[in-house]
Amino acid sequence: MIVALAGGVGGGRMAAGLSRVLPPRGLAVIVNTGDDFEHLGLHLSPDLDSVLYTMAGVADARRGWGRAGESWNFMSAIGELGGAAWFRLGDRDLALHVLRTHLLGRGLPLSEVTRRIGARLGVRHAVLPMAETPVRTRVRTARGVLDFQDYFVRRQCRPRARGFHFAGSRAARVPRGVRRLLVPGRTRAVVICPSNPYVSIAPILSVPALRDWMARRAFPVVAVSPIVGGAAVKGPAAKIMRELGEEPSAAGLARHYGPLVDGWVVDRRDAAHARAIAREGHAVVVTDTVMDGARKAEVLARTVVAFARSLTRSG
Repeated sequence: MIVALAGGVGGGRMAAGLSRVLPPRGLAVIVNTGDDFEHLGLHLSPDLDSVLYTMAGVADARRGWGRAGESWNFMSAIGELGGAAWFRLGDRDLALHVLRTHLLGRGLPLSEVTRRIGARLGVRHAVLPMAETPVRTRVRTARGVLDFQDYFVRRQCRPRARGFHFAGSRAARVPRGVRRLLVPGRTRAVVICPSNPYVSIAPILSVPALRDWMARRAFPVVAVSPIVGGAAVKGPAAKIMRELGEEPSAAGLARHYGPLVDGWVVDRRDAAHARAIAREGHAVVVTDTVMDGARKAEVLARTVVAFARSLTRSG
C-alpha cells in the first residue's frame, strides 16, 4: 500500500496519476480537511472535492477547481438576493455539497460520506479525510487571524502571512480507514503530493496520530516539489514561503520538510538544486513534474512509484 497525502489542484492531479498506475488496494489518499467550512448552510470540503473530481476525470482543468461543464444559475440568484456570492458554487458542484450536508446531518461520518460520493463518481481507490472531526486552518496575518477561506478566497491571499494554526487538530479523530493504514507494516511508502506545504500538508501532519505515525515510520517518504523555477505551479505557496522567511525553491522546500522526507522529486528546471538537496541527506530524482494533462500525471506517477520502491529496497 502506498499512501498519498494530498490537497488542492496539485494533490488532485498527483492522486489521479497514482490511481492510474496502482490498483485500488495499492493506493490510499489522505486528504486535507483544514479548509472545510460552512457556507450558506452547507458543509464544504474543497480539497476533498478537488481530489475526487480530478480522480473521477470530471474536474475543470481550466479553472483548476470545481466541475467541468458548470452552469452558474444558483450563484447568480444568490447574488441578486444579496447573499454571500464571494465563494462561487456551480450548479453541479452544489449538488455534491447539498448531499454531503444532508448525509452528515443524518449522522454519517465524513469518511463514509466521502466514500459514497467517490463511488458514485466512479473513484475506486480509497480517498480518506484526515479527520472525522473538524480541524480548521486559521491564518495569522498582519490584519489579524483569518479563517482560511476568508484569507484564501475572499481576500485572494493578499494579507501577509505570519503563521498558521489548525484549530481542533489536537483532539482530531481519524477515520477507521486511516487507522488501518497506521498499523505497522501496512504502508510501504508515503508520497507527499505537490500540494501547498503550509495549508494542505501541514494540517494533515498536525493531527497527532498522523504526525506520530510519520515520526516513527519504517517506510520511505517521497515528496514531489510544488515549486518549479521559484514559483508555485498553482496557488500561493511561493508567496507564503517568502513571507515566512523561507526560500521559495526546491531546495528551500527540502529544508522546510527536513528529515520528514527521504526522497525528493524535482522539476528539470530545478536541476541546479539537486546537489544542495542531496547534501542534506536526501535522494533526488529530476524529471518533468508539471502535470498539465492526464498522460503527464501518469508518467510522473510511474516515476514517483518506482523511486519510492527503490528507497524501500535500499532501506
